[in-house]
Amino acid sequence: MSEVTAGVLGMVLADSSRTIPFLENGDRLNQAEFERRYAASPDVKKAELIEGVVYVASPLRFTPHAEPHSNLVTWLGLYKANHPNLRIGIEPTVRLDNDNEPQPDIVMFRADSGRTSVSEDGYLVGSPELVVEISASTTSYDLHGKKDAFERNGVKEYLVWRTFDQEIDWFVLGDGRYQKLSPDTNGLLRSREFQGLVLDVPALLNGDTGKVVQALQNAL
Repeated sequence: MSEVTAGVLGMVLADSSRTIPFLENGDRLNQAEFERRYAASPDVKKAELIEGVVYVASPLRFTPHAEPHSNLVTWLGLYKANHPNLRIGIEPTVRLDNDNEPQPDIVMFRADSGRTSVSEDGYLVGSPELVVEISASTTSYDLHGKKDAFERNGVKEYLVWRTFDQEIDWFVLGDGRYQKLSPDTNGLLRSREFQGLVLDVPALLNGDTGKVVQALQNAL
């Protein structure tokens, strides 16, 4: 038997002895099985369970995702610096319900609200007050299945930056349904949940982080 043939046979035998299936895009799972397969799939760096369906993330590009992500973290980090009761996390797994375990780009919640807690194994449990997504290739479910799950679970505000469309969607929960905020005449969006959390939309879309920070500082 050649070395190549032996190697292939070894891989087949190893695969046949695997007791936990790999986590695959499109799998339909509950939360417990999702976590079991995720833990057994070390090559998967980011996956989400949205309305019972698994979404495995693609590699992230710099311009449509990584850089916008950094700009929003800067904005929210400044707000947190002035509100010590807040906690912010980047890409945390959030246990919402049996069919939903998202891994949002950013979450922010009040540490003393009792709505969100950190489990013994280190995951967020419950509904953060604010969830933020940078949506490049994921708009199809960020604004549909994921939005529905956040709405149903009582996430109070949900901000989506559609970087290819150069649009910001900021939804707030009212009477159990999301309503989209509209900017004022200066292009500013204002949170209803967090007093003084103001976003200069034109500045953000133009990459002017300094102006975004200045608008927030003026409102604090």
